[in-house]
Amino acid sequence: MDYTATFYTHSGAIKFERFMKRKNIQVTLMPVPRKFSSNCGIAAKLKYDGDIRDIIITDIEKIFAIEEEKSRLVYDSEMDVDE
Repeated sequence: MDYTATFYTHSGAIKFERFMKRKNIQVTLMPVPRKFSSNCGIAAKLKYDGDIRDIIITDIEKIFAIEEEKSRLVYDSEMDVDE
C-alpha cells in the first residue's frame, strides 16, 4: 500500500525518515501535496504492507493511504482514525 505522511515539524520528518531506513523501508521526503495540510510543509511518501500502527511516531500529524490516485485518511494524531 502507498502512504503519504505529514508532520508537525521538519525535524519530525527527518526523524521519521531515519526511523524507516533503520527498518529497511524505503521512504522519500517531498513537499506536502496541496490537498493535504501540514504544519511544516514536508511529507513522506512510502510503500508499506504491514500494520501502520507499527510505524507511527509522535511526530506524525496525519497518514493518508493512496489508492488509484485517491487519498483516504487512515491516521490523524488529533482524532486517532483507524484503517
